[in-house]
Amino acid sequence: MFRISDALKQRYPTAETFRFGDSAASSETLLSLVRSGKKTATCGALRDYENGEPMPAIGRRDIALSWDGTPALVIETVELVQCRFDEVTEAMALAEGEDDSLEGWRKGHGSYFERNGGFSPDLQILWERFILIEDLCGENDAPDRARSPAAPGA
Repeated sequence: MFRISDALKQRYPTAETFRFGDSAASSETLLSLVRSGKKTATCGALRDYENGEPMPAIGRRDIALSWDGTPALVIETVELVQCRFDEVTEAMALAEGEDDSLEGWRKGHGSYFERNGGFSPDLQILWERFILIEDLCGENDAPDRARSPAAPGA
């Protein structure tokens, strides 16, 4: 069970929880990229949502967890695009902040999808642009160190 405090549930009552990446190392790297402002988008295989995983929704604020399940960040979805893997544009790939080119994104994400259920160029994905609302770093240990939530649309 994830450790979501009552205060966090009150601030974000409709929030879903999720993790970036598929390992502790990738999760921490991706959280760092979001914190730095370099990562403003992510994507997932559409098939993953068929198993009951909640789909992102424009305007909803969700909680990104660290690998151990600790709340790390609050993001707000601002754009969703459903497309084939091979239809991802360079701008979409670069917004994910992990690679310096579309080719690098395709290589890295192709490997990720292969490890997590299989890959083909026509794989349907859901690409999501988001904004960082709140960095929860330290909130569970020292609430006075947590940053305040940003204004909507910040």
